[in-house]
Amino acid sequence: MSIQFMSLASGSSGNCYYVSTREGALLIDAGIATRTIRKHLANNRLPMEHIHAVLVTHDHADHIKGLPGLGEGLHIPIYATAATHRGIAQNYCTRQKPLDTSAHTLVPGQPFKLAGFQIEAFTLPHDSQDCVGYSLKADGRHLVFMTDLGHIPDHAFPYISTADYLVLEANYDEEMLQRGPYPAYLKARIASSTGHLSNRQAATLLDQHFPSRLRHLWLCHLSRENNCPKQAEECITAILRQHLPPHEMPVMVEALQRTSPSPLYELT
Repeated sequence: MSIQFMSLASGSSGNCYYVSTREGALLIDAGIATRTIRKHLANNRLPMEHIHAVLVTHDHADHIKGLPGLGEGLHIPIYATAATHRGIAQNYCTRQKPLDTSAHTLVPGQPFKLAGFQIEAFTLPHDSQDCVGYSLKADGRHLVFMTDLGHIPDHAFPYISTADYLVLEANYDEEMLQRGPYPAYLKARIASSTGHLSNRQAATLLDQHFPSRLRHLWLCHLSRENNCPKQAEECITAILRQHLPPHEMPVMVEALQRTSPSPLYELT
């Protein structure tokens, strides 16, 4: 049994990821319209009816604005922490369409099973009501999602170190951010310990806690103004090469596109 993975969108204008086993499928975040999700899935012959739930990382609009169409519209369960559910209810893009019947509460550190996955949420530092990463295991493979975090907390290291597949934020290049057009307060917010992860921080994480089983690394939530895919990939690849034999690079490194879907990957 293989795991399927696809990024539908990854960036400040919207985030949504698809994962599945033969038992069912999940979305991680829904920051794009339901019709767009349906279109991207249909283009890959993936039926909406197979989606068992949406796992929400946090309550910012670019991760939740599609939830009403999925939750109350299609009756798909929405899983999030209690604090994130409160944030969703208060957010401008969802408060007029409450998730009264579709909301399910999860607790970080308490595993549960859904769609063939063993799932565990773990807390991440971000300036939202709450924020979590996700560990998903199925048939001996381990997929980890970490997006929207200002620094890497110690309790995240065990999840990373055993990952076969990793989706990791690389939001900005530090020099590009400082030279860029953002006002000072926004630059400070992004670079803070509860903001976003830079290319250098992501590279340092992999350098210090190299996942020896890692086969594919996707860089997510890249900034349009303060990063570029090639720069992010080169920064990370340089670090990974230090942990691998000369002339050998078995780990695939790929920056996900902000508004375009990725290929549908078979994680065997």
